[in-house]
Amino acid sequence: MATKKKASARLKTVKPSGKREESFFELVFEVARQIPKGRVTSYGAIANCLGTKLSARMVGWAMNSAGKVKPKVPAHRVVNRLGILSGKHHFGGDRMEQLLKKEGVKVKNDKVVDFEKLFWDPVEELGF
Repeated sequence: MATKKKASARLKTVKPSGKREESFFELVFEVARQIPKGRVTSYGAIANCLGTKLSARMVGWAMNSAGKVKPKVPAHRVVNRLGILSGKHHFGGDRMEQLLKKEGVKVKNDKVVDFEKLFWDPVEELGF
């Protein structure tokens, strides 16, 4: 039986040149899949984890395209650096907020309540 390599192990094999079979979006999806229920992270934190600190906008584009990706990507757990649900219009209506609330994350005025407490830093959590 083949064992599935942990995402952190796969991410650590990315070379600075970017030479890899997976695209940047796929790497973003792998990081996002590691975010635990009830926690949130930011576009910039994912970019930093991948060694491209200035690519938060690219992470946002990846999250925008994550709706049809298999296995599923919990894009609703990715917010901006202030905890604001800046990508909510891509979910339609209040769907992003509903998904977060279902996981126990409180949202008020399109902003995650206790953002600092719920923040999941992929660099720390994945051991980079």
